Amino acid sequence: MSATLYVVGTPIGNLEDMSVRAVRTLQQVDFIAAEDTRVSLKLLNHFEIKKPMVSYHEHNAREVGPQIIRRLQNGESCAIVTDAGMPCISDPGEDLVRLCAENGIDTKVIPGPSAAVSALALSGLDTGKFVFEGFLQPQANTRRERLEELKLERRTIIFYEAPHKLCDTLNAMYQVLGERKITLARELTKVYEEVIRTTLSQAVELYTQREPRGEFVLVVQGAKEEQKLDFAQALALVQALVERGEPLSKAAKDVARQTGFKKGEIYRRLMERDVAIYGLSVVGTSLEQSFMELLYSMKRDFEQHGDASMIVTMFDNAYEQAVRLANNNSISVQRMATVE
Repeated sequence: MSATLYVVGTPIGNLEDMSVRAVRTLQQVDFIAAEDTRVSLKLLNHFEIKKPMVSYHEHNAREVGPQIIRRLQNGESCAIVTDAGMPCISDPGEDLVRLCAENGIDTKVIPGPSAAVSALALSGLDTGKFVFEGFLQPQANTRRERLEELKLERRTIIFYEAPHKLCDTLNAMYQVLGERKITLARELTKVYEEVIRTTLSQAVELYTQREPRGEFVLVVQGAKEEQKLDFAQALALVQALVERGEPLSKAAKDVARQTGFKKGEIYRRLMERDVAIYGLSVVGTSLEQSFMELLYSMKRDFEQHGDASMIVTMFDNAYEQAVRLANNNSISVQRMATVE
């Protein structure tokens, strides 16, 4: 075989899924780059293949990758395999393929099983459009940030997850994405294969009672298409989010993204409405956002703790703070009315 890198798919659990072409390729290449040589040796022994192997994984890819490239440049052929499934998908093999491309080395694919596509096919969810996310970051903040970015994703979303991280991941998904359908597929093609079609809340409950076992593929329903809101409904949605404690800036940004209205216009319209209540004119100044945050903060305080007698105090406090902010910013604030 000529100097070529062969990307060879291997079974994800059942050795009978190994293709004839994959076996022949492994028999004919000069050497094999394996994620874990111990795991791959079992595969090679099963098919009576004897070939030299080099260990190639995420912890040594930077060092070993150039070594493999030099051997390819010297005329050898190499097959890259992972422990299970297709190499280069959520796998350091992608770096080796990139090095080959940069060095003008030929690459060929020998397709094989994929846990992600297999789980999607069994999920019962929309398969027309999907996005593959692989493993989420284990850090809670980073994981939550990524889920927030996926919150409005309408395509079906596929994740991988290890059993010891499953409960944390399901909880985070439910908190950020809300209730939606999910299919959990584990141990695909193996003896204890299991596919559970349920919802995120039910999955959270299930795995608080059952210890997760085996590697999981999570197939999550995409976000439902939102009905188009008019501008008045968009303003009401912002106010509802703020009254639940969400910062005004984030609420306006989220609603603007969902509805297509401009964040600045949402701010302005809320200001025009609310200054009439409080009798303060800061519209058109750099104080708009700061004062809006102040107004909504006082509104929440009033609704939670106040009575009618607090309105005058709230107005006076708002006026005094607006004047203080204005003085700091060299902006004049006009008291338009007196609240009685």
